[in-house]
Amino acid sequence: MTATDSKQKIKPMPKKQLQHFEKRLLEERRRVIKELGHHGDVFGSTAEEGDGESSAYSFHMADQGTDAMEREKAFLFASQEGRFLWHIDQALRRLYKSPESFGLCHSCGKLIAFERLDALPHARYCIDCKQKEEDAKKK
Repeated sequence: MTATDSKQKIKPMPKKQLQHFEKRLLEERRRVIKELGHHGDVFGSTAEEGDGESSAYSFHMADQGTDAMEREKAFLFASQEGRFLWHIDQALRRLYKSPESFGLCHSCGKLIAFERLDALPHARYCIDCKQKEEDAKKK
C-alpha cells in the first residue's frame, strides 16, 4: 500500500442512502417521543385513577413501596429514552449540517458499514473503532 492509497478521498454517501438514514432517524425519533409520552403518563397517573380514592398516594405501606418502585422504574426508562433521543437529534444535526461527512467514523474517518448504520442510524463510529473504545473501557 502506498502513501497515496492510505490518503484516498472517501466518496460521500449517495443521496438515496442519506434519505434512507434521514427517514430511519425520524422514525426512531417519533417512536422515542411516543415512548417518552407514555412515561409521562405514568408520572402523571394518580391513585385516584387506579382505585377511585381522592388521594394521589396510597395509604398502605406496601402500595406506597410499589408505587415508588414503579415511578423510579418509569423515570429510569424515560432517562434512557431521553439520552437516546439526544443521540438521534445529534445524528440528524450531523446529517443536515454536513451530509458529505455523515456516515464517516469520527475516529478513523472511514465509512461506517451500511448494515451498522441501518441498525444504529445514530452511530458515530465504525465497528472496529467502537470495539476498541469498548475494550478500553473494560481495562
